[in-house]
Amino acid sequence: MAEDLLIDTRLLEKLERLTIQWQKSLGGLVGGHNTARFAGAGQEFLDHRQFHHGDELRDVNWRAFMRLEKLFLKVFQLEPRIPVRILFDVSPSMATNGSAAIKGTLSKFDYARKLAAALCYVGLVRLDAISLQPFSDRLGDGLRVGGGRQRFQPAARYLSGLKPGGKTNFLQCTRDFLTKFPQAGLTIVISDFLDETDCEKPLQYLADFGHELNLIHVWAEEDREPPWEGELDLEDAETGTRLELPFGPDALASYTAAFDEFTAHVREVALRNGGRYVSLSTSTPVEEAIFGPLVRSGALQ
Repeated sequence: MAEDLLIDTRLLEKLERLTIQWQKSLGGLVGGHNTARFAGAGQEFLDHRQFHHGDELRDVNWRAFMRLEKLFLKVFQLEPRIPVRILFDVSPSMATNGSAAIKGTLSKFDYARKLAAALCYVGLVRLDAISLQPFSDRLGDGLRVGGGRQRFQPAARYLSGLKPGGKTNFLQCTRDFLTKFPQAGLTIVISDFLDETDCEKPLQYLADFGHELNLIHVWAEEDREPPWEGELDLEDAETGTRLELPFGPDALASYTAAFDEFTAHVREVALRNGGRYVSLSTSTPVEEAIFGPLVRSGALQ
């Protein structure tokens, strides 16, 4: 099935040791520390997960161990929890391949879908409530899942069925998002952040309304260093605007410098609001991105 190709079983097993992290403590909601993510005895039982180094032995299902000779941890519900929303960019700029098809790397769209699937699974294992929300010129029809890993397949099918379309409008999508999700929570934005207007204002809106920002900037190598030279005839993937220009070593250097300045600007928006920023090239394998930059940033632990 298509959802089986989104993320393989071996990686899912490795993801079970991770937890989505947040930094803010929101009134009336659980958050801030891993040890608070599972309730102790007396709470409502929900699920089992594999035992990992560092887990509490008192939460092991010893009866299951006697039958199966494997350690499983009993998971209990603890409410209320910080809501996790994954804003996923489905605009046409995410689907452009450039030279990626030649190199055999994923498009930004497919790369971002895999990241969203991985984050969703991590949250479900830890009993987070996950909202998957696509956007381009408007918010698409989203999906909310929760209740454990058994809800991952519906989420994977949903992500597999998404198609790119529309034209990026961060400002309108942010207004719609704040109307749809008035309660503050952790907002993970997976995007190339390309818009005709500056993305700073809508991202600042999210922070001003109390949402903790976790920005995952997905870009292709040709976004930073286009492999072309000579007289170029360029067409904008979203607007259809055409531009002819000479492109040589000096133009490439200027273009790369402008791209680096842009990424620094997006990063600054996240950090000044107490959030996180991770820059990921599609040339980086998804598993390496998860257990490397995302873990190092503190977004996952």
